[in-house]
Amino acid sequence: MKYRQLGNSELKISEISFGCMSLKDNSNTNRNLIQIAIDKGINYFDTADIYQNGQNEIMLGQAVKAVRDKVVLGTKVGNQPRQDGKGWDWNPSKKYIIQSVEKSLSRLQTDYIDLYQLHGGTIDDPMDETIDAFEILKKEGKIRYYGISSIRPNVIREFIKRSNISSVMMQYSLLDRRPEESCLELLKNNNIGVLTRGAIAKGLLAGKPETDYLNYSKSEVSKTLHTVKAISAKQRTMCQTSIGFVLAQPAVTSSVMGVRTEEQFLECLGTFNNKLLSDIELKLLRQSNTPDVYIKHR
Repeated sequence: MKYRQLGNSELKISEISFGCMSLKDNSNTNRNLIQIAIDKGINYFDTADIYQNGQNEIMLGQAVKAVRDKVVLGTKVGNQPRQDGKGWDWNPSKKYIIQSVEKSLSRLQTDYIDLYQLHGGTIDDPMDETIDAFEILKKEGKIRYYGISSIRPNVIREFIKRSNISSVMMQYSLLDRRPEESCLELLKNNNIGVLTRGAIAKGLLAGKPETDYLNYSKSEVSKTLHTVKAISAKQRTMCQTSIGFVLAQPAVTSSVMGVRTEEQFLECLGTFNNKLLSDIELKLLRQSNTPDVYIKHR
């Protein structure tokens, strides 16, 4: 496993990291997958306070308690569950963030969170108040670094201007290249790490049946998948080629993969058993579609 430094932080995280959102309720299976990940060199585990109403954090905390000093834990805040248990409301207030960190620390069974992320955000949020909350928690030692999880260029730009964020998590894949227009280069130039999700585009880039995806028609998706298959051939699986494409982007620190089975997970890790994608292969992959751009929140 290779490791990359996360932006302006001192965190060095594995190029493939573990997204816990996809895990089911089977604790034994989850603990086994997490242990396999650790044994294979994965050190970053990503969760959020709203995943399974906090149970995801509890599960992760129990699974890594014995090796806490060897792993990097990231969780998220900002979505406040409603009292009736039906959904949640967006709350990026200073008061809510400071209250929420205590609950996440308890569920994760840890004294500190390595990377605390705002789980969304809009341009109308009280950003300075939100940032102040993160800075206070950092000074108190309850979090080491903070970032945001957002695909909105206008929000990302404002946090770059106003804060000391270390990371941005965003969706990025061969079938969702919207971040290439402006976000990736901007983040790289400001030494802010990019954590990607959705590298295999809901399974399409790993072999699931072709269908429309975002603004791409089924026929456009088919063209891209044909290229992925041709490049993969006998050297790699489609999944490995797709992850390799994401990791070839200089701005990207780690591809956060959500897996549910050992077989899926080992296939993802097999990315490192093959040669890196060549410049020619990367060029062909990029030519397989026309990059889309963000329409809203520009």
